[in-house]
This record gives sequence, C-alpha cells and structure tokens, in this order.
Amino acid sequence: GGMRVGMRVGMLALAVLLCALRAGRAGGTELTFELPDSDKQCFHQELERGLKFTLDYQVITGGHYDVDCYVEDPNGRTIYKETKKQYDSFPHRTEVKGVYTFCFSNEFSTFSHKTIYFDFQVGDEPPILPDMSNRVTALTQMESACITIHEALNTVIDSQTHYRLREAQDRSRAEDLNGRVSYWSVGETLILFVVSIGQVMLLKSFFTEKRPGSGSTST
Repeated sequence: GGMRVGMRVGMLALAVLLCALRAGRAGGTELTFELPDSDKQCFHQELERGLKFTLDYQVITGGHYDVDCYVEDPNGRTIYKETKKQYDSFPHRTEVKGVYTFCFSNEFSTFSHKTIYFDFQVGDEPPILPDMSNRVTALTQMESACITIHEALNTVIDSQTHYRLREAQDRSRAEDLNGRVSYWSVGETLILFVVSIGQVMLLKSFFTEKRPGSGSTST
C-alpha cells in the first residue's frame, strides 16, 4: 500500500543522492594569492600528453581589476597570452608531455597590488556510472535522475564560486569607496575650518579701530 510506495520513493531518493555524492569532478587546484605591483608569479604543473586542462582566473581586488596572463608548454612555446584581463577561461589539451607553466604578471602596474583567484582543473571528468562510455542499453530512471542531479550539483558549485568571487570583489570596492569618502570628508572639514577662521580674521580687521599715532600733539 502507501507504506510500500513511500519506502520505494525513499530508497530511490537515497540511491540518487549517494550516486550524486560519489561522482567526482576533474582533479585540480584552486588558489587565491596576492600579486604585488611590478611583480610576476608563475606556477608549474607536470602533465601527460593528451590530457585536458582548464585554467579559469579572475582579479578580485586591486587597481582596475586587470592582470596579464600567459601559458607555456614544456618546449617554451606560448599557447595562451592575454593582457590586462579581468577574468578569462582557457581550455587546452596537451600535445607534449612535460611541465606546463602559467604566469600572472602585474609588471605594468607601479603602485597597485592585485588579489588573483585561479582554478586549474586537470583531466576529463570521470564517468558517473560504470562502463557509461561503452553502454548500449538505455538508462534507467534512477540513472537518468543521478546524471541530472550530478550536472545540477556541478552548476551549483560553479555558481557558488562565481558569487563568492563577486561578493569579495564588491566588498573590496565598497571598502575602497568608503575610504575615499572618509578622506574627502576630512579634507572638506579642514577646508571649512580654515575658511571660517579666515573669514573671522577678515571681519575682525574691518571693525578694528586704528589708534592715533603717539607722535601727535594736542593744542
């Protein structure tokens, strides 16, 4: 009856949840670091031939929120180069085995340091279900639901990362704006104080009576 249907639904939901949690994403590294002005920071990763990687980066704080970025293969050939980018994504499949280098440069800036976030994902995403690439039969309802939930979870993770970076960027801009407003208010206060003293001194000089000179004689 109703209890048996409820148990089947509960078991189905539990199986789908376990399947979605078991499914992994491609391996990689996320890092947020500070890049001083007139400086460059490079990272190195050894990769096999034919391996896919994706580099996503974004400037969180500093200056005009821009940075130079380039990627070199093990032979020193530049396979990606962009200047003064706020954010970008670079997918690539390796053609040679060896150490790949990706660098972020702030050498064009002489006074503002930057905070950079990057996500370096390596490898293709593993299949959610076993033998999914060689599968010839149709997916069951549970398997289809598992794939749908897995894709939705990946979308949620990417959205959370995006909004977290946007929140950090907006907070930095708000703090910078607050600092500028505070300095402007202090400056206006000092100017008003100086002008007020000047006006008082000027008015006082208008109403000050000049005393007769000490050398004058009365008749």
